[in-house]
Amino acid sequence: MGEFVVGVRDFERDGRPVRLLSGALHYFRVHEGHWGHRLAMLRAMGLNCVETYVPWNLHEPRPGVFRDPEALGRFLDAARAAGLLALVRPGPYICAEWENGGLPHWLTGPLGRRVRTRDPEYLRAVDTWFGRLLPQVVARQYDRGGPVVMVQAENEYGSYGSDREYLAYMAGLLRGLGVTVPLFTSDGPEDHMLTGGSVPGVLATANFGSGAREAFAALRRHRPDGPLMCMEFWCGWFSHWGDTPAERSSEDAAQALREILECGASVNVYMAHGGTSFGGWAGANRSGELHDGALEPTVTSYDYDAPVDERGRPTEKFRRFREVLAAYAPGPLPEVPEPPPVLAAPVRAVPDAWAPLGDVLEVLGGPEVTSGVPPTFEELDVDRGVVRYRLEVPGPRGPYPLRVTGLRDRAVTYVDGVRGPVLDAEEAAIGAAVAGPAAVELWVESLGRVNYGPRLGEPKGITGGVLHERQYLHGIRARGLRLDALEDAAAVRRVPFTAVGAPGLPGLYRAALPTPSPGDAVLELPGWTRGFAWVNGFCLGRYWSAGPQRTLFVPGPVLRAGDNELLLLELEGAPAFEGEGAGAPGLVP
Repeated sequence: MGEFVVGVRDFERDGRPVRLLSGALHYFRVHEGHWGHRLAMLRAMGLNCVETYVPWNLHEPRPGVFRDPEALGRFLDAARAAGLLALVRPGPYICAEWENGGLPHWLTGPLGRRVRTRDPEYLRAVDTWFGRLLPQVVARQYDRGGPVVMVQAENEYGSYGSDREYLAYMAGLLRGLGVTVPLFTSDGPEDHMLTGGSVPGVLATANFGSGAREAFAALRRHRPDGPLMCMEFWCGWFSHWGDTPAERSSEDAAQALREILECGASVNVYMAHGGTSFGGWAGANRSGELHDGALEPTVTSYDYDAPVDERGRPTEKFRRFREVLAAYAPGPLPEVPEPPPVLAAPVRAVPDAWAPLGDVLEVLGGPEVTSGVPPTFEELDVDRGVVRYRLEVPGPRGPYPLRVTGLRDRAVTYVDGVRGPVLDAEEAAIGAAVAGPAAVELWVESLGRVNYGPRLGEPKGITGGVLHERQYLHGIRARGLRLDALEDAAAVRRVPFTAVGAPGLPGLYRAALPTPSPGDAVLELPGWTRGFAWVNGFCLGRYWSAGPQRTLFVPGPVLRAGDNELLLLELEGAPAFEGEGAGAPGLVP
């Protein structure tokens, strides 16, 4: 058994100073079949440690219902087998450009701004979750022969709140559940963030992308002793739908990494390998300096312009980082591993079956709820997916403006079955003036819950109402469709598919993808507008013609030799496709 401690100036491993050269790799953004390869890539880059978050909402989609809660333990075992130490950041809030910052919708729905505070109801839920999660961390701590050398208490709390009693509670909870390795916090290198996010007696670290000397000087003003560490060295950045791709030059990033190490500090490269926000779990931000403006949903790819790209390949940034890190290695670096197999040849397919959204909702949706006002996604127990709202304009009455208030996030509208505009503003008009009687439908899709800033935990759906002139329309019927319902193969078989009809219609499309030699691939969807894709029941994530992302990564372990089933839940309109021409989806190496 070993010992890892926080010294006066250095980390100490078994009584000797050690520098942590870590890389962020989120196990939940990498198919388990690729864990070994990606961890080997980190070792080959010159790192001796891996860091990961833990997304609560992924593992507890409903209260007391757990989904693969032992995945973290398997990943930590893989890290140990790869010869890496590990940093664990269990949350309960993680940010990470992840849906709701990792907090479950069933918790933020009723609690709202009471989350991440000393609120007793919130703390009870955290106690239960950590009681389920932490044993697999405790058993793999360094002093028990495992790889885990440090555990984070909360995450970037100084960017959100100032409840020091809550932070002290979180540190005490970790200790009470058996965490004996050092704890740490991480915040931006600004006085109010370090003041709000640090805990007495717990190592404070800083997050930044450049300006290491200034950042560490700010950290030293608050903590004159203890090792220096950049817990998130932002070597790239993420992208939002509709924006240009985020990029950072390899030369600039390598120089910033060199500066951190020249300060004598440890580092965690964020991200060393970003991976993919499979399953529609990508979060969203609010624009503006104070993060309270328009919604900005994050793309499915979490490539992050990282040194190891989304498909696990080394980039120029990898080569430059390897050169910098080699100077701090105790010996020669491992050889760069060969990449996993790729698809042998392109595969195109023409969807041969289709079902309208209404029929899909009838089979796979939750129960329809009738309410005086539109229920939110949280009230309908929809984490990721769509909600159909139906209402009536009474009549007879003359034409008046019809508008929706408090809309989140994007709605496709219909009046008397005729397609209307697509709405994406919180206050929006539903087309031209509408006379009564009339039947109105709004199909609202969540584009991702906010993962950072003061609007964390805000509800989804129609959070205000629908008005005809100044009059609220009541008697709303609402029904939700969760994305995970389409992972149930038996349930999907009950959907009444028919032959594909006229182009341009939204709905659920099905196609066969024959792959004689499976391997990593990307899915191309020329002409498709917006929706989600599944291969063999595995959700690849959201696609959207708004860009900048144009393809979806398909991990080789998802595919099988022979026919593979592709499902496309198209929410706005499919293209025309004939044979293997325009509009035909396909896999390419």
